[in-house]
Amino acid sequence: MIEIQVGLAERAYPIIIREGLLAEIGADLKKRAIAKRYVVVGDDHVAGLFGADLLSSMRGAGLDCELITFPRGEANKNLKTVADLASKLARLGVDRKDALVALGGGVTGDITGFLASSYMRGIPFVQVPTTLLAQVDSSVGGKTGVDIPEGKNLVGAFYQPKCVYIDSTVLKSLPDDELLNGLAEVIKYSVIYDADFFTYLEVNRAAILALDLPIMEKVIAKCCKIKAEVVAADERESDLRRILNFGHTLGHAVEAASGYCLAHGMAVAIGMRTVCDIAVGKGIFSEDEAGKVGRLIADYGLPIKVPAEYDRLVVKSYLKTDKKTVGGRPFFVLPTTIGQVVITDDVTEELIDQAIG
Repeated sequence: MIEIQVGLAERAYPIIIREGLLAEIGADLKKRAIAKRYVVVGDDHVAGLFGADLLSSMRGAGLDCELITFPRGEANKNLKTVADLASKLARLGVDRKDALVALGGGVTGDITGFLASSYMRGIPFVQVPTTLLAQVDSSVGGKTGVDIPEGKNLVGAFYQPKCVYIDSTVLKSLPDDELLNGLAEVIKYSVIYDADFFTYLEVNRAAILALDLPIMEKVIAKCCKIKAEVVAADERESDLRRILNFGHTLGHAVEAASGYCLAHGMAVAIGMRTVCDIAVGKGIFSEDEAGKVGRLIADYGLPIKVPAEYDRLVVKSYLKTDKKTVGGRPFFVLPTTIGQVVITDDVTEELIDQAIG
């Protein structure tokens, strides 16, 4: 078992990583005594895959628990879903001594965390991420929120979970595109923070794509350690934490321009390669290293270019409504070398046009 602590003083919490952990969550929750009753929240697909196992684990430990669901998909990550789930909690009589359990991917974690932050003005929640993207990124750090038509994650809150339980075994259930979705975030961590990790991803690509679980647990743990360090230093994204947005400013714009039909990780992969070109254009990143990043992204089977059918003006319009935009100027995380980045709004429209093609 691997345990990583997110150091946030009285709001610190553990990330526990272990093969087969799903069956042990009930006993661990019992020991931690986070709440008197738990409501598991999952989409209607993941609930069918893992809901019964998690409820069995929790009830086997003597915990009072229920399961509620919502329709799967990014299109349902909105205020209506939050309102529907809040009504279900009210009908169940959930109060401030109860807690939520987010069972699923990034959409479920974001919705459940935001619901927990606002229901009864805040109740506890824990994360049980079931996708690679959620395990390495969205389940850690306390960012919660939902989308509105004007942009992604524009309504939300910083709200930390009490614990994150990561069972590597559940990755075996992922379709290939969901695995790739998470690998984009894995690559992100290597480019922004750790050149040795970038090399590790190059060398172990075959094992990672084959879901070698001991290797995957090392990858997950590395990403979680990086994010835990960054979040502990800058919980509310005022400075250092902004490096985690590498590839996301353009990625979110591309994702929104697709009508959220393009998966988040795929959009981030495009965003990462695109901002490498912007960095090269600014003269702060070498063409050789930009090529290495692009090859790693492509070698993992991820896209590197904005699809030709996407209207570039629409993509750029979403840049202006990105939550990281200030005074109409979007901020970009640009690499200076593999393992180091800078944050700047000094990016001309010409450079953006050249990069997105």
